[in-house]
Amino acid sequence: MTLELTHKVALVTGAAHRVGLAIALELARAGMHIALHYGASPPDQVEAAQAQIAALGVRAIPFQADLRDANAIPPLIEAVGAGFGRLDVLVNSASNFQRTRLGEISLDDWNTTLAINLTAPMLLTQAAAALMLKHDPPGGVIVNIGDKGALAPWVDFAAHGVSKAGLLALTKLSAVSLAPHIRTNMVIPGLVLKPDATPDERWHKLGAATPMARPGSAEDVARAVVYLVREPYLNGAVINVDGGEHLT
Repeated sequence: MTLELTHKVALVTGAAHRVGLAIALELARAGMHIALHYGASPPDQVEAAQAQIAALGVRAIPFQADLRDANAIPPLIEAVGAGFGRLDVLVNSASNFQRTRLGEISLDDWNTTLAINLTAPMLLTQAAAALMLKHDPPGGVIVNIGDKGALAPWVDFAAHGVSKAGLLALTKLSAVSLAPHIRTNMVIPGLVLKPDATPDERWHKLGAATPMARPGSAEDVARAVVYLVREPYLNGAVINVDGGEHLT
């Protein structure tokens, strides 16, 4: 039996745009209230995201926090708890995506990438788990969003790849450490949302090279997140939403 999500609360990091917003909207369609985290997104973008979510008939409250700052994490979870009274789902979606090759990585770039992509999810996991365990009955779900850097060396995005490989390890560790009350899973997207700098022609060519012969969408990722949240015996699961690209 799948879990009932209506009136429960999800915190989605990086939820003001792109994949994070798609995830927040899909969870809202499932009936969840949304704690909409954002970092440096402009106010009009945050307001638009909040309005889109609220239009689905749920509560949507924005929470700003700079995930590069470890000291910002506990107050973020405390604010979500105060605003909603509970926390049932954490989706670690916010990510730093910076092109760096080994031999060219500055210490600042390395520290920033790992702070956002790995340290923040670890601290959020700890703080969110503590709040989830206060429920009666205790429980919750954590879903981490990775990418292909978690699975194989990505030489053009070296620091990013290392951080996502670490996030995969954190997912497995959390799945064992926090069970049975809290489940932790991961989604690894492939070509699901075109970067602004990528020409359309190149994007579709990359998609055509996957076994599914096309790019995916942010909504594909969002539906996978909802599936992992709803299925009560999925723990430590890793779903590749990439059209089979990881097999080639």
